[in-house]
Amino acid sequence: MVATHNFLDSPRIRKLESIFTLTDDERQALSSLPMQVMNLKTDQDIVREGDRPSRSCLILEGFACTYKVTADGKRQIVAFNISGDIPDLQSLHLKVLDSSVGTIESCKVGFIPHEALHDLCTRNPRIAAAFWRETLVDAAIFREWVINIGRREAYSRTAHLLCELLTRLRAVDLAEDHTCDLPITQSELGDALGITTVHVNRVFQQLRTDGLIETNGIRLTVPDWAKLKQVGDFDPTYLHLEQDRAA
Repeated sequence: MVATHNFLDSPRIRKLESIFTLTDDERQALSSLPMQVMNLKTDQDIVREGDRPSRSCLILEGFACTYKVTADGKRQIVAFNISGDIPDLQSLHLKVLDSSVGTIESCKVGFIPHEALHDLCTRNPRIAAAFWRETLVDAAIFREWVINIGRREAYSRTAHLLCELLTRLRAVDLAEDHTCDLPITQSELGDALGITTVHVNRVFQQLRTDGLIETNGIRLTVPDWAKLKQVGDFDPTYLHLEQDRAA
């Protein structure tokens, strides 16, 4: 069933406002978007490579990832998606998806018709500019991931990714100080970092031993934020946040 979803106090508003200042009228225009809301299970594809979607997916609750799979079945995660993200926003203009998006945990997802998004952008050029800025930020994150995998050692690489995730979660009020829920398995981290699950486990043990992180189930705490940023060679400039709440 398609219904209007209240965006006025939603992760989507918080996400856009972390990179772009919206007016009250623009928030109201976003709140009027029609959306089909679905609850999806863990490890379920939301959209698949090769699809020709007529709608885009908004992550309302939970963690998801964007990924590709090689011919011999090896998966590379190219982005982690959090509440407020529209990971397939490019499908508004690129008709065939060149990557897949799947859930990491149980997620609530809103599907917004492309027709409604096109109409919104036509009537509200500044919202169109905000979406354009968002895709540019996604590209900047992708460039940082390339250098992270290609030029940083596993220890620094992992620290950098943890810094990024915590910063992004803080920007949409999903983290407290330097503590957040991170329901990403070591296997999924390995698929994102280009290392084995065993290697991820060793790196996490070393990060804990060095006093840089603490973990309790899915709960992650960073007791020494400055040191973790230094180890990860992390500079949040590439996230282009209006206000870096985690810095």
